[in-house]
Amino acid sequence: MLRSMFTAISSLSLHQAFMDVVANNLANVNTYGFKSSRVTFQDQFAQTLWSGSAPSDNLGGINPAQIGLGVRLGVISPTFTQGMLQSTNRNTDLAIQGDGFFIYRNAVTNLFSRDGSLEMDSEGYLVNGATGLRIQGWMATLVNGVPTIDVGAALQDIQLPLGATLAQQTSSSQLFGNLDSRATSPYQVSIGVYDSLGNLHSVTLTFTPGAGNTWTWAASGTGVSGSGNLVFNANGQYVSSTGNVSVAASGITGANDFTFAVDLSRLTQLASESDLSMTFQDGLAAGTFSTFFVTPQTGEIVGVYSNGMQRLIGQLALANFVNPAGLLQQGQNLYMVGPNSGDPAIGQAGTGTRGTIAAGYLEGSNVDLGQEFTNMIVAQRGFQASSRIITASDEMLLEIVNLKR
Repeated sequence: MLRSMFTAISSLSLHQAFMDVVANNLANVNTYGFKSSRVTFQDQFAQTLWSGSAPSDNLGGINPAQIGLGVRLGVISPTFTQGMLQSTNRNTDLAIQGDGFFIYRNAVTNLFSRDGSLEMDSEGYLVNGATGLRIQGWMATLVNGVPTIDVGAALQDIQLPLGATLAQQTSSSQLFGNLDSRATSPYQVSIGVYDSLGNLHSVTLTFTPGAGNTWTWAASGTGVSGSGNLVFNANGQYVSSTGNVSVAASGITGANDFTFAVDLSRLTQLASESDLSMTFQDGLAAGTFSTFFVTPQTGEIVGVYSNGMQRLIGQLALANFVNPAGLLQQGQNLYMVGPNSGDPAIGQAGTGTRGTIAAGYLEGSNVDLGQEFTNMIVAQRGFQASSRIITASDEMLLEIVNLKR
């Protein structure tokens, strides 16, 4: 009887642990990025009454006789299945579609999480809104004037360029309209272009009619030069053009001289009054940093400036593990590298075994309510059955005690 009581006690303890895991899963049913855990039991050591014997010439074999001594905990393992993506309409909310973890850093080490609810702090760092931990990735550096990400570099805190100002120098422009095929005198149109500091320069283009459906054009203005030819066919449609415009900005401190192309392919030469206008030029006046967005799939962070300019700021890194179930839970949706998790494989989203990033979404908990309520019933019935074993064993002991009377 004592043996059965101690066996039942081990079961009570384990079914209580089972219920604890179920309770934790249900408590976190609305925790973003939470991964539910499951419990497995193993039978405890078995006491051998006799080991049995092998068959002989005259007798058959005898099986061993063993009495189990209870149950023990096998493993409590998190289940890293995909949670449902929930739309938040906030571009700073990020979810991972597939395998992988966002990387955060405290003062000591990297931490990993499926929770991508980000905020911008007062210094421009992208941080987890609940913990304040800075998310890790790579900041863009200028290579020949082009923002470039070096994914082979060390991980960095992602910091947005608060207060930064950018301008864009004009490299191309486009005119639209008609040049009068009856014209005998030049026609002028003025356009505005920007230098590398965002200063506006006025350029006057003078179109002079020539023979055989041809025109010449020349650029003028302060520090402005350039000329070219323009050819139409007999139907007044564009055939070809030559020439670029150069602007000497040396009179403005810090600005560079520059040359830009003039696209005349949308011009016509018809018997109608000359009327030209600039439909496009890619230069921008100086603008300040106003907001940012995270590109879906790759996790690139792009800054948006008040002049409409966009520039690559950085890119988020993701980490994956050979055995994510081996990670150590730290609370606050965070994990640390564990002895059996393997080292993190860090890289860009969508490469290797790493999933992609969905901007404007958060990953919900993967807790299955139906399964958890079923587990709750199973745990309660197992606990109840074990308690009945103790009650019955106690009654049997009482009968033995009563033999003395």
